[in-house]
Amino acid sequence: MSFDMRWKVRTLWALVLVLMVSPVHAQDETKAAPKPKQDEYFELMQTFVDTFEQVDRNYVKDVDRRKLLEAALRGMIKELDPYSSYIPPEELARFNQQVDQQFGGIGIQVQPDPRTRRILVISPLPDTPAYKAGVRAGDIVTEVEGYDTEDMPLSRAVELMKGPPGDTVSIKVRHLSATEDEEISMERAIISVKSVLGDKYGEKGKWDFVVDKEQKIGYIRLTQFGRKSAEELAEAIDTLQKQGMKGLVLDLRFNPGGLLSQAVEISDLFIDSGTIVSTEGKNTAKRTFSATKAGTLPNFPMAVLINRFSASASEILSACLQDHKRAVVIGERSWGKGSVQNVIELESGASALKLTTAGYLRPSGKNIHRFPDSKVTDEWGVHPDDEVKFTRKELEDYDEYRRARDVLNEADPPESTFTDRQFEKALERVRAMLSGTDEKNESEKDGEKEKGEKAKAAA
Repeated sequence: MSFDMRWKVRTLWALVLVLMVSPVHAQDETKAAPKPKQDEYFELMQTFVDTFEQVDRNYVKDVDRRKLLEAALRGMIKELDPYSSYIPPEELARFNQQVDQQFGGIGIQVQPDPRTRRILVISPLPDTPAYKAGVRAGDIVTEVEGYDTEDMPLSRAVELMKGPPGDTVSIKVRHLSATEDEEISMERAIISVKSVLGDKYGEKGKWDFVVDKEQKIGYIRLTQFGRKSAEELAEAIDTLQKQGMKGLVLDLRFNPGGLLSQAVEISDLFIDSGTIVSTEGKNTAKRTFSATKAGTLPNFPMAVLINRFSASASEILSACLQDHKRAVVIGERSWGKGSVQNVIELESGASALKLTTAGYLRPSGKNIHRFPDSKVTDEWGVHPDDEVKFTRKELEDYDEYRRARDVLNEADPPESTFTDRQFEKALERVRAMLSGTDEKNESEKDGEKEKGEKAKAAA
C-alpha cells in the first residue's frame, strides 16, 4: 500500500471516528453518565487500521480487501450474541425476500434428489406459473435455462429460476410416469410465500382450515411473522368465521419469529385491552405495546401449539395470549429468545447490520430470554399449560407426515400411522371448552362465581 493510500485510509478512519464519537457524547450527556474516553476510540480504531494495513501490505499472498473487511465485521458481531449478524450484499436480497414474503420466480419448492443427482420438485405453489404449466410434485428438473442440473448446487438452480417478473424461463422436467423430459417455458411472476397455512390443501389449491367439521373447529399454522402475516391470518379467520367456526387451534410450532410489528398486530386481534409486550434497550426508551378494542375477534375457545423451536415473535404471541387467559398453550417449553433486532442499512443500503437493540418482556413482566448461563429451573421461554413432549423419533415422523400433507396434488394426502399427540391434545382442550367440560375453564368459572357471591353478600 502506497504512502498516499495509507494517508487516505487513515484520514477516512479519522472522519468515521469523529462521526462515531460525537453522537455518543450527546447521548451520554442527556443521561448524565460519565463520558467515555475519546482517545480510547482512536486507539482501538488505530489498532484495527494498522492491522488491516499490515495484512494488506505484508501477507505472503495478495488478499481481497473486501473479504478482509467483511471477515472483521463478522468477527466483531459474533462477539455480541447469536442473533446479531452482518448481512453482506450477496445475501441481502435473500434476507429481504424472507421478510417481504415475495420474489420473482416460477413457484416451486425443490430439494436435491440423491437418486438422480438432480433437482426434485417437492410441491408447486398454488396459482403460480409452474403449477399452471403442469409442474407437479415428484417431477425431476433435468435442465434450467439450458444448464444440466446433474450435480448442480441447489442454490444455483434456484438462482436460475428466480428473476424479474415477466421474463421467460425454460426448464425441462421428467414426470413420475414418463421416460422422456418435457420442456416447459413460462413467464416469471411475483411469488408470494404464504406464512399462514392449513392442515392440507382443499379445492382449487386453497388451504382447508377446518379440522373438525362437526364441531366447526379451525386449524391455522403460522410459519413465520413476515410483512403480510397479520393480513393473511385475518383473512384465514374471516374464511373460517363464514364457515361457522366455533373454536380454533393456532399452531406456532417450528416458527422462528420475525417482525415485532406483526406479533403485536396479531396479538391485538385476540385481546381488546392491556399490555401485549414491552421493550427496552440501552439507547431506546421503554416502550409498551397495548391492545385496542377496535377489530378484536370474538372470544371463541382457542388453543395455541408451541414447541422447543418456537421463538421470538412466536413467544410474544403465545405469552400474550397465555397471560391474558385468552388461550391455553399446549406442547413444549419454547426456545427462549427475548431480544429485538433492528436492521440497520450500511453502504447506502447495499449491505445491512442486524443488531440486537432491545429486550422484551411478556405482559406479566416475566423474562422470556434464555441467557447463555440460564438453567432449566430459571424463568425463561413460555411454559405450556399442558406439556406434551415429542421424542426425537416423533419429531422425525412429524416432519415426514407434514411434508406429505403439504404437497399440492390432485389426490388426498397418503394415509399415515403417525399420531400428532400435541395437536390431538390441543383439539381435545378446544372441544372440552366448547362443551363446557374443560377442567381449567370450569375452575375459572367457579372463581368468577365465588367472586359474584361474595359481592352479593357484601351488598
